[in-house]
Amino acid sequence: MKIRDVMNTDVITCKPDDPVSLLSKLLKENHISGLPVVEKGKVVGIVSETDLLKLFEIPQFSGGLWLPSPFEVIEVPIRNLVRFEEFKKAFEEVKSKPVKDIMNKEVQSVSPDDSLEEASGIMVKHKVNRLPVIENGKLVGIVARSDIIRGLSAAE
Repeated sequence: MKIRDVMNTDVITCKPDDPVSLLSKLLKENHISGLPVVEKGKVVGIVSETDLLKLFEIPQFSGGLWLPSPFEVIEVPIRNLVRFEEFKKAFEEVKSKPVKDIMNKEVQSVSPDDSLEEASGIMVKHKVNRLPVIENGKLVGIVARSDIIRGLSAAE
């Protein structure tokens, strides 16, 4: 079975200069977890929920177990309030950040005539959940893991 048999031709995309807030809205409203980033008809990147969530990684919380001293017990509520305010400010900055700042520029893709097995191999090797389908340099569709699984089960 070929990619063209299972791909989705109604591809939701965004542009590199679109704000992250628009990306978030597109993902939510279309019930998708990632999409291609297109500029002048060419796929220049791909972005996912994971890329969006990475914006909120907080290095201070990535350590091991922390046990407060008696003095810190008093300080913790104050410190958490300050961190909350910092988080709110960071969240506002994140919303206006352009998609090009978080997208993956190394895009794996397939052609409509590739097999499901080829696409599956690319997804596993590169640890991606979706592949833009490119024909003659243009985006013609997208194929997700669920599309491949559906195609493989239909082929039996």
